[in-house]
Amino acid sequence: MSVHPEPQPPSAMKIILIMMLLPTCLIAGELPVLKGLILDLDAEKDVSLEEGNKVAQWENQAPEGSARLFVKQDEGRKAPGSGRPQLRNAIDSLNGKSSLVFRQGELVNHDEDAFDSLITGSGFTWLCVASVHQQRVGLKNVNALFGNLRNGGKYEGLWACLRDDNSLWTSPRNGVTFGRFDQNNPLLLGPELEKERFYVIAGRMAAGKGSVLTELYLNTPKPVASTVFPVNPQANSSKLVIGQERDAIKHPGFESFDGEIARLLIYKRPLGENELAKTIQHLIDTYAIKVDTVD
Repeated sequence: MSVHPEPQPPSAMKIILIMMLLPTCLIAGELPVLKGLILDLDAEKDVSLEEGNKVAQWENQAPEGSARLFVKQDEGRKAPGSGRPQLRNAIDSLNGKSSLVFRQGELVNHDEDAFDSLITGSGFTWLCVASVHQQRVGLKNVNALFGNLRNGGKYEGLWACLRDDNSLWTSPRNGVTFGRFDQNNPLLLGPELEKERFYVIAGRMAAGKGSVLTELYLNTPKPVASTVFPVNPQANSSKLVIGQERDAIKHPGFESFDGEIARLLIYKRPLGENELAKTIQHLIDTYAIKVDTVD
């Protein structure tokens, strides 16, 4: 009769080795895609407050990102500090996580060049966990969640915005012509968003020169709008601003959105189909985003 030894519990060393071999994202809940990530603003991390819950600074978590700090901007404002967003904690509809509440305010990164390549050939993917409030009167149908438009010239850059009725839109600008929407500044128009509801919003542009595909997404990896964008390698966008289309010190808050941002990611490349699907699903799961089902 053969005798089989009773199974022994794994040693501490074996457990450590197993943990070391597990993907980091499974251990720490990190993003499923890190390659090319140059911006990760997370309302749960490195938000510096003053005067209660008013945000003075928001720090980028992406290890590859050269643009580190997004800070309050008092220049151009009659009342110093009036453009600061506020931190909102433990939101039930957001899986208990936090967001920054913007009311015609902004946080600015003062690196002029950190995001220039997004529209000059590298391509991009951005994803934003956000909700919208009732928009206030400013420039008609321009309420920007973020943007890095150049301050002057033909205002080239990237921006994501809302119409006054909270319809979602984005429009990359290549600096060739000035028009609000034309072949060099194409409009991607999405659906109207429900107020006080969080969504995963995303945009993607293919890499390369010439005319490339650019797309807008809402909660799924199926685009809600797409068009072609003529890349201009000489385009020179500017500082990235959260809550506003650019560092608009001559009219702060005039083209800003009212709403909340819990997370903003930017990749310096177009994510592949599988990568994009995984990242959208990760954000949906992390923030318990309600997704409408289609029969």
